[in-house]
Amino acid sequence: QVQLLESGGGLVQAGGSLTLSCAASGIFFSILDMSWYRQAPGKQRELVANILNDRTTWYADSVKGRFTISRDIAKQTMYLQMHRLKSEDTAVYYCAAGGTVNSREYWGQGTQVTVSS
Repeated sequence: QVQLLESGGGLVQAGGSLTLSCAASGIFFSILDMSWYRQAPGKQRELVANILNDRTTWYADSVKGRFTISRDIAKQTMYLQMHRLKSEDTAVYYCAAGGTVNSREYWGQGTQVTVSS
């Protein structure tokens, strides 16, 4: 059974930092492309960052230079380090794996990130 479990969300002041984790099980973690998405209230889900199985990364312009995506194969865990957080980063953050960037096969349940200004 495939499971992606996010953790690390919470409430933080603007300018602060958080690190999200996505623990994976039941999948071939090392060969799958993975992504972080987010969805703010009243907005469409957006792709935040992507990491391919060769560790190539991509970031949305809105987070470039502030967020870092990484993965630990041994721990079967993907991370999203978020620094200099802004109120507009407030959203539910989801990790996803497999498929394509436009149609991920596996999804986590999401973790709330709230940035207070």
